[in-house]
Amino acid sequence: MTTLLYGRPPAVFDPPGDAVQTSPLIPGSAALEEIPEGTADAAMVYAPPGVLERRYTLALAFRALRPGGQLDVMAAKGKGGSRLGKELRAFGLEVVETAKAHHRRCVALRPAGSSPELEAAVAAGAPRLVPGLEAWSQPGVFAWDRIDPGSALLTQSLPELKGAGIDLGCGYGALATVVLRSPAVTALRLVDLDRRAVAAARRNVEDARATFEWADARTLPEGGELDFVVSNPPFHDGGAEDKRLGQAFIRKAAGLLKKGGVLWLVANRHLPYEAELDAAFRRVRLVADAGGYKVFEAVK
Repeated sequence: MTTLLYGRPPAVFDPPGDAVQTSPLIPGSAALEEIPEGTADAAMVYAPPGVLERRYTLALAFRALRPGGQLDVMAAKGKGGSRLGKELRAFGLEVVETAKAHHRRCVALRPAGSSPELEAAVAAGAPRLVPGLEAWSQPGVFAWDRIDPGSALLTQSLPELKGAGIDLGCGYGALATVVLRSPAVTALRLVDLDRRAVAAARRNVEDARATFEWADARTLPEGGELDFVVSNPPFHDGGAEDKRLGQAFIRKAAGLLKKGGVLWLVANRHLPYEAELDAAFRRVRLVADAGGYKVFEAVK
């Protein structure tokens, strides 16, 4: 029996321990979009909050099931749970809907055949060249269809960097594109937790100096050999603000850099990163403070 799992549902929903993980946010997982149609017996989905991303994920899970296969979906009430039943019924499913632990849970069996609504959901959530952005991206990727203002402020503040560096949390590659304009940059590693972001960055950053890694930046080995780090670190985990993410990125940057290496970091103004920077780096300078964001240069 083949069971698919997307994400990490709360333990109260008894996620199957032997299922094939398919979340793009869990490095090493299978790609849900590559699961052959009609081959899975069951799928459990912890649905993402974004509408396009959620409908895309549900449609892919539906498509992967054999006729009669069970789709078991849950989401927090305030993060798409209230819409789950309606969205699944639009795919032609008969849904049994329950509430538990502040979540909505929907269970349905796949009928034979498909539906135009399902194919439309797959198309709407798929990777695309975003008009106006002139870059490849996908719903679910951070700031997927726009230039993030924090990253924009960081790129405006950057000098021409030199040597080998890394972009922690590279997204679809907007920051890396600017970094690589400097001919003095010899190598740039692009790292992101989101497989979709890494795939988009590969298409957007066509430079022989760039390498790409689907990984949790917090777990990278620390060689202490890089000349620079650039980062617009995440500060949300599962939709909830978590300042510890950015603090972990700061500590990781210090471990990756050689003595005299520099971290260029942008953060929302309200995030308390100054103490972490002062503890990990020899010299810290506030370079810019505008539009609700602050940019730091920190020298190891």
